[in-house]
Amino acid sequence: MTLSLVARCERTGQFGAVIASSSMAVAARCIHVRAGAGAVATQNVTDPRLGTRALGLLERGHGAQRALDELVRTSRAIEWRQLAIVDVQGRAAAFTGERALGLHAAATAENAVAAGNLLANPVVPKRMLEAFFDQRGELAERLVAALAAGRDAGGEDRALHASGLLVADRVSWPVTDLRVDWSDGDPVAELAALWRRWQPQYHDYVARALEPENAPGF
Repeated sequence: MTLSLVARCERTGQFGAVIASSSMAVAARCIHVRAGAGAVATQNVTDPRLGTRALGLLERGHGAQRALDELVRTSRAIEWRQLAIVDVQGRAAAFTGERALGLHAAATAENAVAAGNLLANPVVPKRMLEAFFDQRGELAERLVAALAAGRDAGGEDRALHASGLLVADRVSWPVTDLRVDWSDGDPVAELAALWRRWQPQYHDYVARALEPENAPGF
C-alpha cells in the first residue's frame, strides 16, 4: 500500500527517503536514514525493525546487497516484506517477497531505488527514478519531485492519505523529518508545501543545536 524512494546525494553525501501511502502515518513506520550509513524503506505488511536492523548492518560496513541478503536470510515472515536500501557508496538493492500485496515493482540505479506495492501500474517506480535524476537542487527537493511523479504516474491503486520525507546529513539526527500522517486531500502536495516552508530554516536549527552561542537569532 506504498510507494517510496530512498537515495544518496552524490554531491553532499546526504541520505534521504520519501514515501506515500493509503495507510495512516506511513513515514513513522517505513522510512529510515542515518548519516554516514544509508537509507532504507521497509514496507508492505511493514516490520519497522527491518529498517533499524538494515541501518545497523550498513553502519558496520555491509554494502546494500549484503545487508539485504542478511535480512532476507534471517528475518521471519520475509515473504510479506518489501525492502529498498542505499549504502554509503551509492549502491542500491531491492527485495519484494512472494506474498507482497497487489501489483508491485522496484527500480534501482546508482544512488537510488524506488519501490511500491498495490500500485496502479508497474511503471510507477521507474517514473519516480526518472524524476529524481531529472531534478537539480537539494536532495529533499529531488525526493519530493520523485514522489509527485509517482503519484502522477498512477501511484497506489487507492487514494493516498499519508506521506513523509526524511533526510540525514552530518549529524546524528535527521535534519529534515516532515510528515503528513493523514489527509483527505493530496498528501504529496501537502508534503511539498511543508518542505518549501521548512527549507529556509533547517540549517539554522542544526546550528542552534551545535553552537547556540553563534547560531542565528530566533
